[in-house]
Amino acid sequence: MRWTSRGYLTKAQNSQEGSLCAQHCLNNLLQGEYFSPVELSSIAQQLDEEERMRMAEGGVSSEEYRTFLQQPSVNMDDSGFFSIQVISNALKVWGLELILFNSPEYQRLGIDPINEKSFICNYKEHWFTVRKLGKQWFNLNSLLMGPELISDTYLALFLAQLQQEGYSIFVVKGDLPDCEADQLLQMVRVQQVQRPKLIGEETAQSREQRLPRSDVDQAIEVNHPFDGTSMLDEDEENFQRALALSRQEIDMEDEEADLRRAIQLSMQGCRRSECLNSLSTNVPQSPHTSQTDSLSSEELRRRRQAYFEKQQQQLPQQDQTLNTQDKPAISSSNLEADPGGDMSEEDMLQAAMNMSLESVRNHLNTEEKK
Repeated sequence: MRWTSRGYLTKAQNSQEGSLCAQHCLNNLLQGEYFSPVELSSIAQQLDEEERMRMAEGGVSSEEYRTFLQQPSVNMDDSGFFSIQVISNALKVWGLELILFNSPEYQRLGIDPINEKSFICNYKEHWFTVRKLGKQWFNLNSLLMGPELISDTYLALFLAQLQQEGYSIFVVKGDLPDCEADQLLQMVRVQQVQRPKLIGEETAQSREQRLPRSDVDQAIEVNHPFDGTSMLDEDEENFQRALALSRQEIDMEDEEADLRRAIQLSMQGCRRSECLNSLSTNVPQSPHTSQTDSLSSEELRRRRQAYFEKQQQQLPQQDQTLNTQDKPAISSSNLEADPGGDMSEEDMLQAAMNMSLESVRNHLNTEEKK
């Protein structure tokens, strides 16, 4: 014996067929297979015949009677729907009566809903039962995979919410037949960890599980493996999905940053090589030679050659001047060993110029030999 989608204890679980929710509503209320579609159809046909006889009292040849015969039954249809009149007549067999919950007559009684025994709710063509079993309330909607536990404090709010959504609620008055579920729940109280899902939700989830999963879904499963004790709710799943996407974007950004750094280092290396080459070929230019940027490389080479020859002619005079003043020869090693010494700033500048010119001459000689 176990709970089923119908709400009552039985050894078999049947699926919802057509729109037979009125049948399931009655059987959930009575907690057993008390009514079949055939029996409810018989009650509906009986009601149709009684209405036909009342209409015939005005004359079988009247326009109202002929119009009534042409209209379909209001008590049932081919989809399995049954009207409130059918349900009410079916419950009369058990000595039960239905009273509209929001009717002025019932509201004047001021009865707390938790003091009632059961309710029948209807919206359009759907019926379901809310019943007290033992000391606890349950929503026995046949569209759910199982009964939904409703606390005493939430019952009034639940009924008010149904009314807000357009449901008609009926109070069931009378003594319900004894049932095994009520006897069992008189001794124990149940606790519900998770609300039962709709039958359509369960089918949709089964279909999604058969579909191929994306890389993000697989990453979520790796980071949070299912251990059988809990499931990620919708907000947590969306958060994990966004986190996985963010990690992919960060990885892509890191790769792009590494590529940019490599390009930058390469460009720095190229600039350093160009600077070393230009250091040996460039000579100081006067402030009036900014127009050389637009000259051709051949013309620049000729002008530099002429400048170097002029400097070579002045070197003997500069060396003689240095010898007459008893100054030691300045070399690159002397500069490194004695960067300051007794030399004036003008002498140091002249020595640096000589070193630069010497380097330039060596480079030009090497180029001419090539």
